[in-house]
Amino acid sequence: MRLATWNVNSLKVRLPQVLQWLAETPVDVLCLQELKMDQDAFPLAEIEAAGYRAAWLGQKTYNGVAILVRDGHSLDDVVPGIPGYDDEQRRVIAATVGGVRVICAYFVNGEAVDSPKYPYKLAWLAELERYVADELTRHPSLALLGDYNIAPDDRDVYDPDAWKDKVLCSVPERDAFRRLIGLGLSDSFRLFNQDEKQYSWWDYRAMMFRRNLGLRIDHILISDALKARATECVIDKAPRKWERPSDHTPVVLTLAD
Repeated sequence: MRLATWNVNSLKVRLPQVLQWLAETPVDVLCLQELKMDQDAFPLAEIEAAGYRAAWLGQKTYNGVAILVRDGHSLDDVVPGIPGYDDEQRRVIAATVGGVRVICAYFVNGEAVDSPKYPYKLAWLAELERYVADELTRHPSLALLGDYNIAPDDRDVYDPDAWKDKVLCSVPERDAFRRLIGLGLSDSFRLFNQDEKQYSWWDYRAMMFRRNLGLRIDHILISDALKARATECVIDKAPRKWERPSDHTPVVLTLAD
């Protein structure tokens, strides 16, 4: 079973890339972030024609998340948003797929540590932590996939000194990431790859991708039950080289049956 996460930075723009990637890399579950489209604009017919079903939570212009599931797998118990948290921004959707609780999340960016959006990010992270902790009590096999907008360690940043204490790399954000780990989750990529300069996002400007000046901010955290099944987790850079790419690229986790 393969699960993947990809911030597509507009599904309307990136639908051809998503369909191409699914044809070339037929994962069982694909979590998408930043759909940037209304609920009723979701391209369900095209997704179904590619052999997938979907649960999604759309929002015009900003945010939006979806879980795509390959035909033959169940898609049950869909829950939009974070229960008990009144948030107008549509950032989270969860479903159970083949016995795995899949939570797809587009974490708040925060803009800057002195921005009003930064306290919102920290409050949102606390609500997500509460939600994930509760889900773990019911779902021992759980994966939290998404664009976290957090680089958890200096080795996940192309220039740690330049990014020190800035948004995506600040101490409170990294502490929130560690608290998620403290719930009993593991960073699946780091189970297999300890190298530096492994990134999932590169700014469009200044040839950042070509120079490999990026951040690792897209993650798949997994519970102990899934950690025992994990055999590989990789960052697939290929779509970042395509025409009109997202600034993010997919991360793919493989689980043994």
